[in-house]
Parts: sequence; structure tokens; C-alpha cells
Amino acid sequence: MKLNERSLAFYATCDAPVDNAGFLYKKGGRHAAYHRRWFVLRGNMLFYFEEPASREPVGVIILEGCTVELVEAAEEFAFAVRFAGARARTYVLAAESQAAMEGWVKALSRASFDYLRLVVRELEQQLAAMRAGDCPPPPRRPRALPPKENGCAVWSAEPPPPAPAPAAAAAPAPALGPAGAAGSRPGPAPPPLPPLPPRRRAWTPNGPPHAGSFARLHEWYGQEVRALRSQWLGGRAQP
Repeated sequence: MKLNERSLAFYATCDAPVDNAGFLYKKGGRHAAYHRRWFVLRGNMLFYFEEPASREPVGVIILEGCTVELVEAAEEFAFAVRFAGARARTYVLAAESQAAMEGWVKALSRASFDYLRLVVRELEQQLAAMRAGDCPPPPRRPRALPPKENGCAVWSAEPPPPAPAPAAAAAPAPALGPAGAAGSRPGPAPPPLPPLPPRRRAWTPNGPPHAGSFARLHEWYGQEVRALRSQWLGGRAQP
């Protein structure tokens, strides 16, 4: 396969988003030493550089017809990219952590054109089954939640049933007198429960405009103040 080196270098260093990138340890072909390289995955091409700021890649691996599998090697978190064929080369790579290794194995396994072809074929089969009626339609989206009043969802216009009264607390033991007899003074009564908060109601013409603007609310409450002030001024004017 003949590749245009200038086009590959431009594609490897362009500003388009990458599928995966990071440092990996690559085992040399003739030597057993590992070299730390910066790898960039774009589509089905795996480029590797000397450094992240390098202007040209050192090499590229075309991920077609390969399998990605874990291997036992001197380096930890190692995996291999194998190609079919007697003379095909196997690339042994090692990540710097378990999470990085899992991410690279998953990304490389899905990078080939054959994998994308299988995904497209499966999606086409699902679409054909839905059009033929063999597959049930997707579930409908749930309805919007009802509005809340005082923190509780209102499912109907009827008010909710009253809450059951709490069980009465056990009466305290009567105080004992000097001779051990029970005293006649009763124990302190338990404090009363706080009242329930009022339920919010829709605004009526004769009630306070809860849903109105501040000006309307100020005008409504100011009516009573003006009436009391007029009454007070009238009382002072009388001799």
C-alpha cells in the first residue's frame, strides 16, 4: 500500500478532534526495549510521535484486519495489536494505568472499518424490523410531573385526606411523695403540634392577588390601611 507522507502528516496533526490520545510504551521491532511515545487515534489510523508537540509522526498503524488482546509482557498493562498472516507484525503496547489500558483496547477494537460495517448492518436490521412491525415501538416519554403545592404533588383537584393524628405520648409517671405514695400533681402537658401550612389557592377577585404583580398586591393591602387612616382622621376632627 502506497501512502502520501505529506497528507498523512497533515491528517495526523490537524485540528480535528481525535478518537483517543495519550502516552503508550511501544516495544521495538528488533529490540525488547520499550519506548515512550505519544499516540493519536484518528479513525482507523494510529499515529505515534516522539512528543505531543512533534510536527510529524514517527509512524502509523493501519487498524484494518487486526485484533486487540491482552498479553503478558515485562511491562504492566500491556496489550497487543495482531494482524493475520505469517509475516504480519504484532505491535506490543503498554499503558500507564489500568483505566488507560481499558480505554485504548476499547477504542482500538472499534476503530476498524469492518467493525463500523457490522454496526451499520445491525442498525439496518433493527430499522427493517421496526418498519415490518416485528419490533415494538420505543416507549413513550412519561408525562410531565404535576405541579406541587407545599412540597406535595397534586394529582387531582380534590384536597388530600387529613393526616392521621400522632399517637399520644405516654403519660409521665406520677411523682412520689415522702412516704412513697403517688403525688396528686399531674405531669406537664406535651407541647401542641405546630399548625399545618395553608394550602395555596388560586386567586379570586375578592381575595389577595397572590399571582399578581407587586403593584397589585401593594394596592390591595393598602385599601385597609387607607380606610383605617380615614377613620382615625375623622375621629380626631370631631370636637
